[in-house]
Amino acid sequence: MTRRAVVAGGSGFIGEAVIAWLRDEGYSLTRVGRRGPDVSWDDTPGLRRAVDGAELLVNLAGKSVACRYTDANRDEILRSRVETTRALREAVAAAASPPAIWMNASTATIYRYALDHPQTDSGGDLGAGFSVDVARAWEAELFDGDLPGTRRVALRMAIVLGDGPATSMLLRLARLGLGGPQYDGPWLPHRRYRGIGNNPTGDGRAPWHRSRGRQRFSWIHIDDVVAAMRFIRDTPTFSGTVNLSSPNPTDNRTLMATLRRAVGAPIGLPAGRFILEPAMWALRVESELLLKSRWVVPERLLHEGFVFHYPELEPAVREIASR
Repeated sequence: MTRRAVVAGGSGFIGEAVIAWLRDEGYSLTRVGRRGPDVSWDDTPGLRRAVDGAELLVNLAGKSVACRYTDANRDEILRSRVETTRALREAVAAAASPPAIWMNASTATIYRYALDHPQTDSGGDLGAGFSVDVARAWEAELFDGDLPGTRRVALRMAIVLGDGPATSMLLRLARLGLGGPQYDGPWLPHRRYRGIGNNPTGDGRAPWHRSRGRQRFSWIHIDDVVAAMRFIRDTPTFSGTVNLSSPNPTDNRTLMATLRRAVGAPIGLPAGRFILEPAMWALRVESELLLKSRWVVPERLLHEGFVFHYPELEPAVREIASR
């Protein structure tokens, strides 16, 4: 019999890669989204029929964080993750034959700003503020309740290098001659990064650190995202939270130098926060992408023997830049 998989929220570049993988493996796909194409989020009976009898469920739904954190965008970023995950959980709970495994997107941004040591699956310290609260609520919804027939996995993804908005923005900065290190520092006070949800964390102020361009940058190539998902599916010991990141995180200085080499940019002007913030405003994204120190390692994947296609940054960046 043809295996069946459900992919929810697969309209982005990660979803396109996941859908291509599942089709290559011969799955019959049911896709869930705001307008389908097969089932829409407001079709509760349709959702229940979709997951009942499916072998695999993948949820990637959620508004892109490549935006300014206005009040409207903050609310939608949270709602679009929590409510869709809740709808799927309720559908799985009602299924007579629930999926054997449910992989749900999450984010490595759940960990604190770290310069002292890497954050692992088993020993990572959770942070505070808006992005962390979104991730906490997202994962709490995934793991709520009892689903004895379904193995649930939260994929704590680092920044994914591929045909997505984060990579495009980084390459654009390098091509424009702005591919030097980014320096954090004081900036005009704002509350866009304040906590959110039922139990908001943090003091509401936008943090800053004098990292001098040494803030850590954790990343993963899109091909390794798909390969890791395949590996997790085929490894029954995987459940709970899993870090999806390269085993070799780098820092901001090294990242920007690698981007310059990849695009052939002879210079890269360093940017203090007083320069970076207006640039990020013009690009309609937040400086958190470049200034937060994300130091995450894939402890569980490595322990189980997963082999990365792109463990080093330079080959990964060059492959993406050549597309």
